Amino acid sequence: MVFISKVNGEIEYGEKNIINFKKGILGFEKLKKFILVDLKGYEPFKLLQSLENKEVGLIVTSPYDFFEEYEIKLNDDTIENLKIKSPNEAMIITTVTLNSDAKKITTNLQGPIVINISNNLGEQIIIDNSKYRIKQLLLGE
Repeated sequence: MVFISKVNGEIEYGEKNIINFKKGILGFEKLKKFILVDLKGYEPFKLLQSLENKEVGLIVTSPYDFFEEYEIKLNDDTIENLKIKSPNEAMIITTVTLNSDAKKITTNLQGPIVINISNNLGEQIIIDNSKYRIKQLLLGE
């Protein structure tokens, strides 16, 4: 299948690449189907592109590429909702807010997205931990 992205042009994907968000993503609750696309030349960033609205694509990254000590504990509801059987099935990504000044690029460590890579179920969760911020600078203070 091919999806035409407003910014990235043609994106080829298969049914197995579709990530289903039963609850949607904060701010985009009605959108349920997304694909995760590598941004060649812009690693470690990826595009989480809605298949239901070509205008909605979120830049995401693994928080562990920038914050080695980042840790979250998934609650039982999230584990059950995503049918996670082992920690190896859980991929954690965070949304990125871009800025023309690279020192001002932020990521949302308080609202990570959890994806079960074995069944492609996803959910955004909220972490109640004051050491993580919604707009955490990616490149440090």
